[in-house]
Amino acid sequence: MLPQLFILERLRRLKASQAAAGAGATATAPSPAAIPDSHPQTPATHPPESWLRAQGRNLLYLVAGVFSAALGLEAFILPNGLFDGGVTGISLLAARLIHLPLSVFLVVLNLPFIWLGYKQLGRGFALRALAAILGLALVLVVVPFPVITQDKMLIAVFGGFFLGAGIGLAMRGGGVLDGTEILAVYLSRKASLSVGDFVLVLNILIFIVVAVVLSVQTALYSILTYLAASKTIEFVVNGIEEYTGVTIISEHSDAIRRALTERLGRGVTVYAGHRGYGSRGEQPDPIDIVFTVVTRLEVSQVTTEVNRLDPRAFIIMHSVNEAKGGMVKKRALH
Repeated sequence: MLPQLFILERLRRLKASQAAAGAGATATAPSPAAIPDSHPQTPATHPPESWLRAQGRNLLYLVAGVFSAALGLEAFILPNGLFDGGVTGISLLAARLIHLPLSVFLVVLNLPFIWLGYKQLGRGFALRALAAILGLALVLVVVPFPVITQDKMLIAVFGGFFLGAGIGLAMRGGGVLDGTEILAVYLSRKASLSVGDFVLVLNILIFIVVAVVLSVQTALYSILTYLAASKTIEFVVNGIEEYTGVTIISEHSDAIRRALTERLGRGVTVYAGHRGYGSRGEQPDPIDIVFTVVTRLEVSQVTTEVNRLDPRAFIIMHSVNEAKGGMVKKRALH
């Protein structure tokens, strides 16, 4: 999956949370006209500790993301002449052809997209994105990173790994290190191209230019770098505990429910259903359907337990982007 699509999903969640917070503030804030002038004002209170922890965690994500991306660029990608997709790839190509520092292009080329992000996603997101990009540019100028290897394969894999880890960590901190995604979201609302189509076309054009201007070999290694970054972003954003929804249709639904809740400690939802047409012909009898959400590491435990109780059970599994509340285990940081 393209890394920009993960960033798009993160931006959508961020915008939704900001809208919810704004709605809550509108509903609870008293009108100034309703407060008499003689009424003493309450002293300002400090933000809740949980809010401070969240801001501190986001800051740590952004700082770690900046240094990881800088390591991938300075120690692997930049000195060996490889490229990435998006604004980062365009900046690398411009720095290679015009012979100016990469930091200059990272800031200049991302500024219009940060402004667009301010219009589309709000001031908080724009400030975090600006801080992350300026921090990356500063680290690239100030912090010296040694060139670790000259092996093209290692450069492509580990350069993409550290760059992707940096982008993913910045996303978890509520910011971005590349403004292409913001433009893709904006244009998808104005044109017939979807976000994925726009990003794909842009990156194909970047790698074609690299192949024509430099060499086909450089373009191929750059594509490998891009793919390594993509998979790393997926891992950092989703973590190893990606959630899976499991729907179980069985005549032994009550025994399966008890096994999932008592033996595996999972929360379940049971809802009534009716059979359609099975192997024994029409079966209009009612049946209980069991649904649970587990991590992908626990899928095998669930299927083993279900097969033990009913080898003929019908099991449906699908990916879940995010789950909160209930008995879903909190996603760990990886």
